Amino acid sequence: MTAAPSAAGPTAADRPSRLPSLTGLRWVAALLVYGYHVGTMGIVAAPALKPVVDKAFALGLSGVEFFFVLSGFVLVWSARAGERRRDFWRRRVAKIYPNHLVTWAAALLIAFCFADPFNLRATVENLLLVQAWDPTPGYFYSVNNVSWSLSCELFFYLSLPFALPLLRRARPAALWAVVVAVPLLIIGLWPAQQLVPEADRWWFTQVFPLVRSLEFWLGVAAAELLRRGRWRGPGLPAASVLFVLTWLVAAVWIRAELWAGLMAAVYVVVIAAAARADLQGRRTPWRGRRMVWLGEVSFAFYLVHVLVMVAVLRLTGHRGEGLPGWWGPAAALGFLLLNLLFAGLLHRWVETPMMRRLGPPRRRPAPAAPSPPAGALADTPEPGGRTGPGAAVPRPRPGDDRPVTYAGRCDPG
Repeated sequence: MTAAPSAAGPTAADRPSRLPSLTGLRWVAALLVYGYHVGTMGIVAAPALKPVVDKAFALGLSGVEFFFVLSGFVLVWSARAGERRRDFWRRRVAKIYPNHLVTWAAALLIAFCFADPFNLRATVENLLLVQAWDPTPGYFYSVNNVSWSLSCELFFYLSLPFALPLLRRARPAALWAVVVAVPLLIIGLWPAQQLVPEADRWWFTQVFPLVRSLEFWLGVAAAELLRRGRWRGPGLPAASVLFVLTWLVAAVWIRAELWAGLMAAVYVVVIAAAARADLQGRRTPWRGRRMVWLGEVSFAFYLVHVLVMVAVLRLTGHRGEGLPGWWGPAAALGFLLLNLLFAGLLHRWVETPMMRRLGPPRRRPAPAAPSPPAGALADTPEPGGRTGPGAAVPRPRPGDDRPVTYAGRCDPG
């Protein structure tokens, strides 16, 4: 028997800091981006297959959007009470920078082998992860071109510790306003880009960290609502069906000006549903051991996949030409496995050990309070005036930022 939550509300230790389904979903986001690049690189050239690949992964570009929403959600959910800002920043830099440094060096080596022109300014900006702030064409996609998103993530990391105290005090209505407003603001970016010089419009809507932070704050607000037990949304099966239907409809009929905002709304619904399923102890397709491992290596996979594909295609003389017949799908599958191999090595020998070495030292947990006598539990009133294990978990009051506990049950909303 376990004690009921106290009237003061449960502590952060009462809720799991990691939700395995969210780790598995990171692999889904990585696959979307991978499929998009398979299409844009023209790996599949067969006339009967190319339109299928292009249509199936037309929205794969939004996989980065998925990453950003998921990043905001996970960071707020796993935020440690009382953690110093510098410790948070140190942990995040230890997570992203070692992999970035290795792939940055690998990209320079590949460029040197092919005698590509060298641009010192772009190289330094990429190394320091500030390239996403530079609208100059060819600079924000420099060196390892996918690392532009790390430049955005670094900005998110720097911002979150300052925003978190305000987030904890925000009323649920304000958080819901963020959830509703962000997809609309993303849609509004398309007419707003007319105010930007034409040469900078792609950078403004797709790369500029301030603009891309909208997706991050969407995940932040949703996580805080779930943390308080205030999230309202469909369960994971319904959310998954909604995601598939929206993807199909958006890929075929929705204009590009609209689908980015639409997909942001669907992604946050799926992420919150998967998180709540974990809290309820329900099985999900994303929390198995293999899916969690794939999610753990997804960051390394994301960083290496374009480098590997471009290098191999250039070596074989197929860059831009594609592969005929079934050689195209076979190459796409082969690239997937090869990238997974490199990602697993990078995760095992660089990312994991460097996170331990560069991250802040772990604090020892405070000693647990002594358990009350066995007979005391039955006499201890639970919130709401009921006693015993069947008492209900209280809903937080409006403005109450204390996390709810999910001890075998979850707010059904």
